[in-house]
Amino acid sequence: MTIEELQQRVDEWIGTVGVRYFSPLTNMAILTEEVGEVARIMARRYGDQSEKPSDAGRDLGDELADVIWVVTCLANQTGVNLTEAIERNFDKKTHRDATRHLTNPKLQH
Repeated sequence: MTIEELQQRVDEWIGTVGVRYFSPLTNMAILTEEVGEVARIMARRYGDQSEKPSDAGRDLGDELADVIWVVTCLANQTGVNLTEAIERNFDKKTHRDATRHLTNPKLQH
């Protein structure tokens, strides 16, 4: 699925199953909540915190998909074409960071 198709499918789902988009501020709060769920998994499964039994069954992929879903909702309701935005972002990072990471001593092996 392309990013454009993702935006279209989310919009179609919202219009049928979801009834309507939540307000952008509500979606921002939901995004923060979803990112927190990703952070919890990362801290406990891959970080220094121990994983609680109640966290063991959590699916990182599902939580990341929730983040992408809400970001897509925000893009749709604010008129952002994510394909174009990501292309511009790659271009920005490529030019701005052309040698930055190559010359970073912290990244040298």
